[in-house]
Amino acid sequence: MKAVGYRKCLPIDQADALIDLDIAAPAAPTGRDMLVEIHAVSVNPVDTKVRRRDDPGEAPRILGFDGAGVVRAVGPDCTLFRPGDEVFYAGVINRSGTNAELHLVDERIVGRKPRNLTFPEAAAVPLTAITAWEGLFDRLGVPQGGAQGQTLLVIGGAGGVGSMVIQMARALTGLTVVATASRAESVQWCRDLGAHHVVDHHGDIAAQMKALGLRGANYIYSANTTAKNWAAMVEAVAPQGRILLIESQAPVDARDVMRKSVSIHWELMFTRPLFNTPDMIEQHRLLNEVAGLIEAGRMRGTMTRNLGKINAANLTQAHALVESGGMIGKVVLEDF
Repeated sequence: MKAVGYRKCLPIDQADALIDLDIAAPAAPTGRDMLVEIHAVSVNPVDTKVRRRDDPGEAPRILGFDGAGVVRAVGPDCTLFRPGDEVFYAGVINRSGTNAELHLVDERIVGRKPRNLTFPEAAAVPLTAITAWEGLFDRLGVPQGGAQGQTLLVIGGAGGVGSMVIQMARALTGLTVVATASRAESVQWCRDLGAHHVVDHHGDIAAQMKALGLRGANYIYSANTTAKNWAAMVEAVAPQGRILLIESQAPVDARDVMRKSVSIHWELMFTRPLFNTPDMIEQHRLLNEVAGLIEAGRMRGTMTRNLGKINAANLTQAHALVESGGMIGKVVLEDF
């Protein structure tokens, strides 16, 4: 079958950073695994980080986490799906990825594809939706249907994760949502997704929030560049607030928020499947809830670029776009 992978860690501008492959199809699914025919994929920052840092050894590594497609076969213990079902999901970091014609995935981290989205549109959703949902509700503990009178600050509102955080907070909570963005097009994107206010992360975030009449952020969701924005978050967070991080390219000092009694939380959407946690099926459930919100018009997909066929040349372009740091929404590819 066709696939795209890499044999050694290279900068994306090198000719063999990603290569087209012809590999054996996966074996028949066992246990709760399903075999999915991939129709579309999306590229996330984690794809580029793994490509740059994770030496695959002798066999090529197949990347890809976001995927949308059709179930072709199910393992003997599957109860959630059957062949012919249209699905979307975000895979797991310790298994072969979705940049292949056929892919094995545990049904407990798979959701039904929203009926009103195409496969490419659906492929843009899962990883960022899981990261946003788990970060808001499982880690920060924001009450669904509640938090009226409290403020959420979303650092990096126009990116893939930030785009989902804004929408979920507006659809499912009473939070006042403040997003950060700096370019005219990214500011408008955040407003279109439902942000009540947008502040410039190149300026003094705390001062801008104060000018809006906000006394500080009860919750901060840092969707990118934690170390770069750490000082601004320390200043902007309210006393007894909560900060959620999804990455940190450099160390930050937790003691900086001790005086405010602020709690720090981490979100990694791979944790549940990676450790086979007892609540792993929550990712299936939340993806189905997101599908329902999209079908009801309360949320929308975040695809902004479709680069065409799933091949090494187009995936190379997608990785370069993501690495540029200037992406609004998500970039996708479809079919082989």
